Amino acid sequence: MIEQVTARFGAKAVQADRAEIVPWLTDWRGKFHGTSAAILSPSSTAQAAEMVRLAAEFCVALVPQGGNTGMVGGATPPEDGSAVILSTRRMNRIRSLDAEAGVAVVEAGVILANLHDAAEAQGWRFPLTLGSRGSCTIGGLIATNAGGTQVLRFGTMRALVLGIEAVLPDGTIHDGLSGLKKDNRGYSFDQLLAGSEGTLGVITAAALRLVPAIRNRAVSWLGLRSPTDALSVLRALEKGTTHVEGFEIVPRDSLELVLKHIPGTRPPLERQHVWNVLVELTDDGSLQETPEALLERLLEPLIDSGLAEDATIAANEAQAEALWRIRDSISEAERTEGPTLAHDISVPVADMPRFMTEAAAEVERAFPGTAASGFGHLGDGNVHFHVRPATGASAEAFAGQSASITRLVHDLVTAAGGSISAEHGIGQMKRDELARLAPERVAHLKAIKQALDPKGIMNPGKLV
Repeated sequence: MIEQVTARFGAKAVQADRAEIVPWLTDWRGKFHGTSAAILSPSSTAQAAEMVRLAAEFCVALVPQGGNTGMVGGATPPEDGSAVILSTRRMNRIRSLDAEAGVAVVEAGVILANLHDAAEAQGWRFPLTLGSRGSCTIGGLIATNAGGTQVLRFGTMRALVLGIEAVLPDGTIHDGLSGLKKDNRGYSFDQLLAGSEGTLGVITAAALRLVPAIRNRAVSWLGLRSPTDALSVLRALEKGTTHVEGFEIVPRDSLELVLKHIPGTRPPLERQHVWNVLVELTDDGSLQETPEALLERLLEPLIDSGLAEDATIAANEAQAEALWRIRDSISEAERTEGPTLAHDISVPVADMPRFMTEAAAEVERAFPGTAASGFGHLGDGNVHFHVRPATGASAEAFAGQSASITRLVHDLVTAAGGSISAEHGIGQMKRDELARLAPERVAHLKAIKQALDPKGIMNPGKLV
């Protein structure tokens, strides 16, 4: 198959040199490692379709890969070398950007930051951002149904996709780029492909919804007593405006780690609080007052009532960025401190305050000496629930506990009606846990995959 691809599309379409392949054989976290004989790199949808058709003919497994920034090993080939990587990185054109309709049609290999820049140049923005925006690609973001900090207002990647073009496992092309608002012709292939983690086909392009560019924003840091009070603050703000775009909850221990390990950070408030919230309001030109004035007006009664113990509003963009840097640096600070067991989970928003406190207490009781806490996107129910080892415990001893800790966390999440994967996907890392906790769901997923990929060539060993 590799020989035929090379003969038809030239040397640029195939990377077979070991040195060129190695950087793409390990996941971003360095937890999963694989082997592959080559990387296939189509430059067009037609080339991608022919490569998939050949893979189906020769029964060669394919691992679709974009920027390789995933967190669960979903784009890492198997260790036995039985699969070939199919990279979409050469398919990196922005095909069109309709400044009238606010729609961008982009290929799968377009880097998120490049889409941000292109949209901004036309007075629009693509309202999804991640720490890996300089290297993650649109195809991967769709395949994993990525989230980020703006889900509260705009939803996950799935909500921003108007249509998808993809190559299905038999090499046929699904063209859904027309983005019809009304289309009742049965099952939606676009929705099946979003979040499918490359197991149902190769996403080659997408039509994406843009929103008006931000003209101004206001960012505030609040000190509070509890996650319950934080949720009450969020509900009060949402009653006052539809422009709340970010609402991130941060416990005191996470803030302390950032202040300890991240140079240039400083406490946002005069004294420490048990819980903190970062709020962002944005203005796309539709507000009748500045976002700073609106936020100050909405926060004043919350402070007067004692619901919020203290608050500060960034006076300029530099201060706003400094506040966001604290939130964005939590994972880095934890890694600097030592081993951390991270869980990307979600629970119903109304139940999130209880879960954050009770689950942490349950984990600490079950594993004495450990420290558990959650931070993240309170408004959409996504908790980044992290567990750190007991003081003085060896990394080896903590690693030996990790499977049991994760099992307990996932049991608590399931009991709360939540999900063991909020925004990172299942990949290899959570596949067995998904099968343990949701066998009926996995059975349904397998039935869909068998119908569309009977030869099992699309990203085997991932998700199901």
